[in-house]
Amino acid sequence: MLVKTSFRDQVREFLLNEMKQGNLHEGQTINLAALARKLDVSVTPIREALTQLQQSRIITAVPNRGFIISELSLKEAKDLYELVADLEVLAIENSEFDTESIEQLKTQQLVFKNAEDTVARINAKLGFHKLLTQKYGNSLAQHILDDLKIRIFFYEREFMADDLLYSKSDNQHDAIISAIEDDNVPTAALVLKMNWMLILDYIQRQLWEVL
Repeated sequence: MLVKTSFRDQVREFLLNEMKQGNLHEGQTINLAALARKLDVSVTPIREALTQLQQSRIITAVPNRGFIISELSLKEAKDLYELVADLEVLAIENSEFDTESIEQLKTQQLVFKNAEDTVARINAKLGFHKLLTQKYGNSLAQHILDDLKIRIFFYEREFMADDLLYSKSDNQHDAIISAIEDDNVPTAALVLKMNWMLILDYIQRQLWEVL
């Protein structure tokens, strides 16, 4: 049951957490009445939360079906990964990294290395990238990145079961941390962009096979 304050925001956070845990899937319809019963709230804040998620293109309103988790597409994947890469490069180019932030990255990298399943790996990877950009002071960009990475979760859960790809990503994470430690932000930015493009290339190839 939810604490009866800011129902819309709480519903939105609940749905986002369900997505991050892999409990909601692309193409799945969100049942407003069932969700209202589960959370003990009226349908109104649920509609408001779903409308916000629709504006972020995480879900889609479909006539006669209601709200569904948006389907995956080649074009969205390309737009999504390129935009996230560009925003993260902008973020680290305008960030100051101290000893504490570097240690946080190293700790999260260990979480990523030790993740035992796909969902845990994805969440650990996204956690690494969130720490990487946390020093960027543009709150609007941070909000946009958070929403975009919810969509990224769906692509990676669907297509990122390749251990070799994670091994390459793991090495790139280490290279990013090393470059930041050396105060070499241009190299860190280059490897960061390469990291996202590596994943995009892999996902695009997978999408070509299924679409």
